[in-house]
This record gives sequence, structure tokens and C-alpha cells, in this order.
Amino acid sequence: MMRFTSLFFLALLVISSIKCTTYASPGKTVSRQGIITGADQTEKYLPYLKGKRIGLVANQSSLIGRKSSVDSLLSLGVKIVKVFGPEHGFRGNASNGAVVSDEVDAKTGIPIVSLYGRNEKPTKEQLADVDLMIFDIQDVGCRFYTNINTLEHVMDACAENNKELLILDRPNPNGYVVDGPVMTDDKFKSGIGIHYTPMTHGMTIGEFAQYLNGEGYLKKPCKITVIKVANYNHDMPYTLPINPSPNLNTQQAVMLFPSLCMFEGTAINEGRGTYMPFTILGAPALKGRYSFSYKPISIPGMSERPNHKDTVCYGLDLRNYDIAALRKSRQINLTWLIELYKAYPDKARFFTPGRANQDISAFDLRIGTDQLRKQIIAGVPEAEIRKSWEPGLQKFKAIRAKYLLYPD
Repeated sequence: MMRFTSLFFLALLVISSIKCTTYASPGKTVSRQGIITGADQTEKYLPYLKGKRIGLVANQSSLIGRKSSVDSLLSLGVKIVKVFGPEHGFRGNASNGAVVSDEVDAKTGIPIVSLYGRNEKPTKEQLADVDLMIFDIQDVGCRFYTNINTLEHVMDACAENNKELLILDRPNPNGYVVDGPVMTDDKFKSGIGIHYTPMTHGMTIGEFAQYLNGEGYLKKPCKITVIKVANYNHDMPYTLPINPSPNLNTQQAVMLFPSLCMFEGTAINEGRGTYMPFTILGAPALKGRYSFSYKPISIPGMSERPNHKDTVCYGLDLRNYDIAALRKSRQINLTWLIELYKAYPDKARFFTPGRANQDISAFDLRIGTDQLRKQIIAGVPEAEIRKSWEPGLQKFKAIRAKYLLYPD
């Protein structure tokens, strides 16, 4: 049976060439209940790893069962020669935006190459001793969550160096929502947004890889193989088994992230500097307008320099906000942004200006356009703001449909 599975798998790979190959659950796994990640379906890809030197793009969210994918694959006889770590590092303990250095993993002795340090994509030298690359990282479905940037850089490097990329797909916890302004102008490209997508794209990493190949983001297509998630569609709720990054430390934060991360680039603290990030909002200037308060502090590994550090903030407590209502709306929440702008006393200071060498505000870079900021300032009603997004969203949804591996 193992020999047949191995031969069948290899035959499919030959047929795939540059096109993406996906696999449905084989007969022996259909009896499993619930969502099964690509990584957990080891029977589908272990035969292909045999005898190959593997490079693995991974972090703390890369799990097989409850065990690190690195440790699991090593125990199964896979030869991992290098691990590539994204933002926050391989162990997921670096603060947002912090430069991460190369190192050697103390537990396994495997070299760890940072893709959030000296280089954003693997170099020719770093890939020289790699036969096959694997990408296994949990994403949360937002343009400004940098894992999809890392995915593009890895695909680009693999294509340039004739390396195949095996993607162990994982559910998108925000896969139910495709919403927000679509970035269309290159001037808004930055380290927190390089793709012409809405703020939430509604795709898994495997689907996004197909999108990158198909829409010409790479100089030449990358040969990819996707091990699909079993028993999954985009509308399914999915609770992450581990925090995908230090400041997404609860399921509530993961679900509110698309809506609350908009506040970066404003005078509002979004919970960074607390153990409740992306579930609370506040600023010192809102004292007297809201009764809920908290004080951001420096927390190593989460946020060393949070907005309004060591100062009491007043605002909204969303820790018990009904996520079911958010899912039912199938939209990001704009109400909080409009409400807090109206409540903020010094409106000229609500949106953070660009740095000295930038003429674009941090808020605009995150949103992917300056239109939303201008609409908020002008007092445009939410319904009209959303209506202005529709042409871009409809165009993107038609493109997105070509690359989906799972139904909506």
C-alpha cells in the first residue's frame, strides 16, 4: 500500500509541472471528523520527502498534531537542513517589526535563517543545499499580516533557483470575509502591504500561492504543490490551536484583528502593550468620554514601545464582543473607527502623519489607499464608504474565484 501511494504521488507531481496540484482525502482518512490541516495529513507527502534535503519555512504555528512540524518531521526520518523564519522568528517570540537574526536552533542544531532580517527572501547560497522547500505557516487572512509577503518572497526565490515549493495548507480563520479597500496604487506599497487585494482577501496560503502565480507577481511561476485542508470551506469557524503571533494571543484577537489593526497609524492604542491586544481600544484624550481604562506598558516579546506607553487610556472593551455577529455581517467593522474619530477631541492629530521621509501616513499604508482617511475626516456615512469599495471588491472577487481550492 505504501509503495502504491508513493508511486501515485510521484506520478501526480510529474503531471503537475508548474501548475498547482491538490489532493483530496484518500480513503483511509475520510473517516476522520472535522477540519484536518495539510500538515496533519502526513501520509500524502512523506513519501515525496524521502531522500531529499528539506528547507522548511516555519514558526511556532507549524504543527503536526500538537508537536512542532520540525520535531515531527525529524522524528519521521525527514532530513531538514535549514529552517526559514518569518516575522516574529521561528519560535514566534519577537515583537512586531523587530529585526530577527539568523541563529542555530538550540534543540535540533538546525540553522535558522531569518526572512525578517538581512534578507526578505532566501538567497541562492541559502538554497544551494536544499532539494525541496516546504511552507507551513498559519495565516489570518489580512493584507497587512506579513506572512503572505514572506510567501511571495519564498516563491520568488524558489522560482529563480528552480526549487519546488510544497505548501502544507491551513484554514484561514477570517476566510469568511472579503472586505475593505483594494490597494491599486504602487505608492501605497510597503512592508505591511505589497498585494493588490482588499484588506481581507478570504484565501488560504495555498490559494494565495496560486493567486501569486496566476496574477504575475513573480518574475516566473513557481512550481508549487498544495496539500489541501480536508473537510474545509471558507465559511467554517476555525479556532487556532496556537497563537499565530505574540499579539494575536486569543481567538477573539484573531477575529477582531482585521477591524482593529486599522487603528495602527492613528492616535488610538489597539491594546499593544497589554495582554489583551486587538481586543481593546483607547487613548488618554478620550478620558471622560469612556469609562473603560487600561495602561499600556512595555512587554518584551510583544510590544516594547506601544502607543501611549505608561499612560492611562480610555475607550472600548471588545473582549466580549459577539464574534458571531461579526461573522454574520461578513464585513470588517467600520463603526469603531468612525465612532472613535468622532469622539477624539483633537481631530487634526487622530491620524498619525508620515515620517520625515514619507509623504504617506502610516494609516494609509495599512489601508492601502488614502481614500478611507479622507472619507472619515469628511464625515462620509458608513454606507457610502462601503459603496465606494464595491467596484474594487467585485473585480477582486472575480479574480479570486479562479484560484480557490475550497468553496465559500
